[in-house]
This record gives sequence, structure tokens and C-alpha cells, in this order.
Amino acid sequence: MEIPAINLKAIVLVHWLLTVWGCMSWLPISFACGNFGVLAVGVWAIAQRDSIDAVLMFLMGMVLTILTDIVHFGIFYPVNNFGLETKFRFSAGMAILSLLLKPVSCFFVYQMYRERGGDYNLHFGFPSVSRNREAYQSIDQQDESAAPANPFNQAQDGKAAAGRPY
Repeated sequence: MEIPAINLKAIVLVHWLLTVWGCMSWLPISFACGNFGVLAVGVWAIAQRDSIDAVLMFLMGMVLTILTDIVHFGIFYPVNNFGLETKFRFSAGMAILSLLLKPVSCFFVYQMYRERGGDYNLHFGFPSVSRNREAYQSIDQQDESAAPANPFNQAQDGKAAAGRPY
């Protein structure tokens, strides 16, 4: 089964719309700043079609906003649910829908990361030990066609070249 191709523009547009609707009533400014900041990185990923870094930053931002959205909902959701107005219910529903769609969006953004040439496994620049030694040439074997380098510009008999004071 092949994964359907979802456009990055559609992902950014849907999350932008849900974030705007989610910020209408009850969520603090930190929710809006975090989500709109990540969406700005998504616009960067759209503008630079060949950039692996832009898609990776957008993916990591989406994962982080999943966590911060959960914290925002846990802290700022009102305790009493009596007499909630329609605007609050709509805003809360859109923010929760955005949170529920983010893991699916992360999956599709990860597929785009792989399509742009990213690795299957994510690594963050930490040094790692590799056992693949096929690309290395042994020190014991020297290339027959290459002449030995003479780094000190000396004559072949071992004397210093004339005219070079040391």
C-alpha cells in the first residue's frame, strides 16, 4: 500500500487555520507564538523545496508543539464546564482537533524529509561509531599509479633544494 502524497502547503494551511480558530477565546499568547513560529518554519520548508534542514526543523517543531499543546490544555482548560459559551467550545474544539492532527502531519512531513534525501534514522550530529569500513583504503596498500609525494621539495638524493635558505 502506497502512502498518499500530501502537499506541505496543505499541512501548513490546515494547521494555520486551526491555530487561528483555537486562539480565539481561551488559550494564552504562548500557544499562538509557539504554533505560529513552527508554521513560519513550515513556510520556509515550502519556499526551499530542496532543503532537508527546513523540513527537519518543521518536523521537530511539530513534535515539540504536540508536547506544549498538551501542557497548555492541561494548565489553561477551565475546571468548571458549566455555562461554557459557544465561542469557547468552538475554540477548544479546533485547538484539540489541531492537536489530534499533528501526529498524522508529522508522519507526512517525515515522508517528505525522506523524499528530499534525509536519512531513515534521525541523528542530531552526535558522533557515532560505524563498522562500515568498505569506503576506507588500507594503509598497507599503496596506489601503484601515484608517485610518492615530496612534501619538503627536496631533491631525490636527500639533499635540500638549492636556493632555499632555512
